[in-house]
Amino acid sequence: MRDPASLNPPKNASPASVIGHVVYFLGLLYLFFFSIKLMSTAFKMGSLGFAEQLLNTATDPVAGIFIGFLATSLIQSSSTTTSIIVGLVAGDVLTVGAAVPMLMGANIGTTTTNTLVSIGHITRPAEFERAFAASTVHDFFNILAAIVILPLEIWFHPVERMATFMEGVFAGAGGMALFDPLDAIVGPLVDLVSGAVPYELPLIGIALFVLFISLRQLMSLMRGVFLERMASLFDRVLFRNDATSFGLGIVTTAAVQSSSATTSLIVPLAGTGVLSLRQIFPYTLGANIGTTITAMLAAMSTGEPTAVIVGLAHLSFNILGIAIFYPLKALPIWMAQKLGVYAARTKVSSAGVMSVYVALHIIPIIYFIL
Repeated sequence: MRDPASLNPPKNASPASVIGHVVYFLGLLYLFFFSIKLMSTAFKMGSLGFAEQLLNTATDPVAGIFIGFLATSLIQSSSTTTSIIVGLVAGDVLTVGAAVPMLMGANIGTTTTNTLVSIGHITRPAEFERAFAASTVHDFFNILAAIVILPLEIWFHPVERMATFMEGVFAGAGGMALFDPLDAIVGPLVDLVSGAVPYELPLIGIALFVLFISLRQLMSLMRGVFLERMASLFDRVLFRNDATSFGLGIVTTAAVQSSSATTSLIVPLAGTGVLSLRQIFPYTLGANIGTTITAMLAAMSTGEPTAVIVGLAHLSFNILGIAIFYPLKALPIWMAQKLGVYAARTKVSSAGVMSVYVALHIIPIIYFIL
């Protein structure tokens, strides 16, 4: 492994040296995205069928949220979960009312990868505090939105009503396939590795190994001169205000069809201090909007009005959540900051937070299996 001090070009470096470091950075970025895509592929191998069974077992709205959360945590793709839900509604297996809480749960479950990425900073308490806060601010927004909107949905159905109205606007629109550049770039290598190792656990191990190695090297770059030259691009252009951050989150997530990938990428930027939590928050809101595109297209391709309503319900829920909690953004940001401080305080507190996080996934799975 290269010496971290050698990863950054000196300020008077030659053009060839700068180009070499840029190529190295892009290579690490490729491996980072490859690891996330491979992890998703591995989880889907053993969990997709179980996730479909879970989505068939909703008995009440609260159970629906937990089922949507678990299904998405298992397969690491809210787009896949919502597409399955759309298919179940189109096949009259689920009602629209039962599907909406599952969509809320899918929003919460898609943030697991962010937490895994934040662990890469755990040996540096200050960085881990910032990274863990950045990884959980998305969780807190989704959880708070579900807590507020679910009772309103049970009593007044605002999400379903908004989606039904929009379905009338989009009536007659056909489905279309959306090009996935992330899959086009890293997909061939993912297919090669998953074909050579067609087992879930070894693939997850490979994915985690590549994730942490690429992340460690990326962080070394981000702590040095290389990212000092890039900092103004992030701070003054891409994340210069809430509107540009929000728009960037929508565009990048809609393009790669993976909010796990796009939100995980900014965790190291927060950990190394390039971006603040307040800059990241609107980006995660945009990612929530961008990740609904896949399900909407899948719904429109079915030609079933109820399926289209479900696809649009995911968008409606996120719009309502943003309308409520963007003005109250200080609350999820404060909660994430406090949890980050606690998680980074000692090794015991770090282990405690991670244990609770794992238990939140494992205990409900055991419950549903039994």
